[in-house]
Amino acid sequence: MIELPLIQPEEPKERADAARNRQRILEAAGALVAEQGIEAVSMDDVARAACVGTGTLYRRFGDRAGLAFALLDEQTRDFQNALISGPPPLGPGAPARERLKAFGEGYLELLETHSGLMVAAAPGAKEADGPHSLYTTHLAILLREAAPLLDAQFTAEALLATFAPVHHLRVRHGLGWSPDRLREGWNALVDAIAS
Repeated sequence: MIELPLIQPEEPKERADAARNRQRILEAAGALVAEQGIEAVSMDDVARAACVGTGTLYRRFGDRAGLAFALLDEQTRDFQNALISGPPPLGPGAPARERLKAFGEGYLELLETHSGLMVAAAPGAKEADGPHSLYTTHLAILLREAAPLLDAQFTAEALLATFAPVHHLRVRHGLGWSPDRLREGWNALVDAIAS
């Protein structure tokens, strides 16, 4: 049976003023989060800093989680692009085991910088359509090559669960584990799975 590609409907073009508002909001939110942490930033704070009405902010992003999700998407795009088409070992061209280790190292860097934002962006169904799906698919593809006897999708989900942002904050700040310990633990896990 031949599967035809799905045709994606074109999204409506964004008005120039709406695009400017979106950019201004994301810049203001990014600056506030970098300065104070996501926990201390309210939608009212962002609206004031971006010089837009709070209603505009809510219409555009829905809620605080929606704003955090958009901000996170903006700030993690380079990592996502590197997985797909960047240089090895994170991008294509390296053996699956090396790529799995490079993924762990890169993702840990994202967690070090953005775990608070990731926690704020998690509520709701947006996560299912976001980077999480890309990451589990990426890991499953690599696992099919590196560990063909395992259930690749299950193992990908299990591995990614070790990087849950709430868990990361707990082990880093609650247990005091260093980034080196987390990196070494990830690499040992990859070696055990892909041996």
